[in-house]
Amino acid sequence: MTDTVTTAPRADSPLRTLVTGAQMLFVAFGALVLVPLLTGLDPSVALFTAGAGTLVFHSVTRQSVPVFLASSFAFIAPIQGSVASYGIPATLGGLFASGLVYVAISQAIRLKGTGWLHRLLPPVVVGPVIMVIGLALAPVAVDMATGRNSEHIAYGQAITLSMISLLVTLLLAVFGRGLLRLIPIMGGILVGYLLSLGMGVVDLSQVRATPWLEMPAFVAPTFNLSAVLFMLPVAIAPAVEHIGDMIAIGSVTRRDYLVKPGLHRTLLGDGLATSTAALFGGPPNTTYSEVTGAVTLTRNFNPRVMIVAACVAVVLAFVAKLGALLQSIPAPVMGGIMTLLFGSIAVVGMNTLVRAGQALTASRNLVIVSLILVFGIGGMQIGSGEFSLQGVSLSALVGIVLNLLLPPAREEES
Repeated sequence: MTDTVTTAPRADSPLRTLVTGAQMLFVAFGALVLVPLLTGLDPSVALFTAGAGTLVFHSVTRQSVPVFLASSFAFIAPIQGSVASYGIPATLGGLFASGLVYVAISQAIRLKGTGWLHRLLPPVVVGPVIMVIGLALAPVAVDMATGRNSEHIAYGQAITLSMISLLVTLLLAVFGRGLLRLIPIMGGILVGYLLSLGMGVVDLSQVRATPWLEMPAFVAPTFNLSAVLFMLPVAIAPAVEHIGDMIAIGSVTRRDYLVKPGLHRTLLGDGLATSTAALFGGPPNTTYSEVTGAVTLTRNFNPRVMIVAACVAVVLAFVAKLGALLQSIPAPVMGGIMTLLFGSIAVVGMNTLVRAGQALTASRNLVIVSLILVFGIGGMQIGSGEFSLQGVSLSALVGIVLNLLLPPAREEES
């Protein structure tokens, strides 16, 4: 440990380390379980794979970065689309392959640096691809929020639940202070669930029938070429975002993690964590900004705290009644939060374009951005059967190819 790290409050006490680690998991918990609940995966498995993935990451990075890895929001819409088209096992196969994309990029960075990555994936490609990830399945969020997929919940009840859950999430995100500001999703879900109980629209029969302790419902992946091709390009945006995450946590701890342990190691750890999660039936893993916020708040920079959080997550995965309780949350509650979530992902993509400072009306940029958005959001498909490309995968490929083939924008356009 350097002097910079040891200036932070020490956490030598095993009890204090345990409490702090549990708090980090609490901060991540709402977002962690939201992804499997929205995609049809098992939240108990997601807890297990978040813990296992975090342990894999720390083994690769030699316990040097205070981050916790859990369910990635960027994959929600693609997983929903893939599950509908190919089923859960084939989707997991695609997610396993996505983790290998991280691994390949990490090794290329180790050998060649990061210059090639920025040339292949400039903001004019990455920005609209992220927007597509957020907006492609926005109608799903609206359907859930209005109760169109809930036979036993009337429209009036559904819209009340979804909008109140959304409002609480917004208020906590904007006006919350301290720890409350770090858990807006959990707050929205909790208030929506309590309101659902008051309305009598929660079915607790499965919760009562589920034992306290049980093995999580692990699912093994299968490999379908179409599902793999559908999912591979989705890894591009989170892989690029990973760099920003490492810079963010480095600015908090005042250490340059891009140098030590090195971006190639952190990206390798992230990729192996994602592939490990897919092997057990969990969603892809990514570093959590909520936890970075908690690190900033507590000033506890010890990576061992995250290892404790990971171990607590693995243990909780075997508390089956917790998983059943999470699965009893009504769809409108989740739908209300999804409307904000999908929109916020799109805004991240928009911000990527804005920060680049490029003229979007320049002919070259206009063509790239337009085709990515229309192909991705419109559901364009090329090919059929095993060799079809559609949605995010097609739009990302189109953007990369156009960026490589089209000549640079003329100076008068820029």
